[in-house]
Amino acid sequence: MEKLVLLSVMLATCFAAPQDLSGKVFIFPKETNKDHVKLITSRNGFSAMTVCLRYLTDLNRQYSLFSLATPTHDNDFEICKAKNSAAIIMHARNAVATFQSLILPPNDWHAVCGTWQSENGLAQVWVDGKPTIKRYIHSGEPISGVISSILGQEQDTHGGGFHISQAFIGMITKVHAWDHVLSDQEFKRYMDDSGFTPGNVYNWRNLEYEIQGQIYLENEPIVM
Repeated sequence: MEKLVLLSVMLATCFAAPQDLSGKVFIFPKETNKDHVKLITSRNGFSAMTVCLRYLTDLNRQYSLFSLATPTHDNDFEICKAKNSAAIIMHARNAVATFQSLILPPNDWHAVCGTWQSENGLAQVWVDGKPTIKRYIHSGEPISGVISSILGQEQDTHGGGFHISQAFIGMITKVHAWDHVLSDQEFKRYMDDSGFTPGNVYNWRNLEYEIQGQIYLENEPIVM
């Protein structure tokens, strides 16, 4: 019994107090249908949302970058890389839009933001400082319910239902999320990593999170 308790502690690293992760990266080293990082928030509803992060991978297949689920919607807000190497898929309230003709070569660092608002249903992606067109996903229904936000896996159920074929392998850093759509000026500040307002939902400099499985937190590479 003591060995089982010790193993559970080793596999789940939880920080009850928010941590400043400036200069750090999460490393996802292998394909798995279990390992992930859970982001903690007390919020339970959003009428709009913006999520930004930076990542590095050598994958050419589909993978999830950020997955938010509620008990009634497994894809309440998601950003994922499509099988097509030049496309990003966004979900909101289980509806979907695909942003195409992007430049996302593997083995390069990329800064990606996704945004959506329930009032008009419009979504947009920013990739490496450039905005896409705006596409309609779903309107008139804000995100609501107990929030489960995951890095490294796509949720097909609330907090689970992971598939190894959608697992992320690589590094993720500088994750921020806001409960509104950023201005173009704020997007550019994030992309330039200079003087932007940290996320008020998830803030990399004050982040509460839980690591499940073989994921590492290490110093940020010198070259990004």
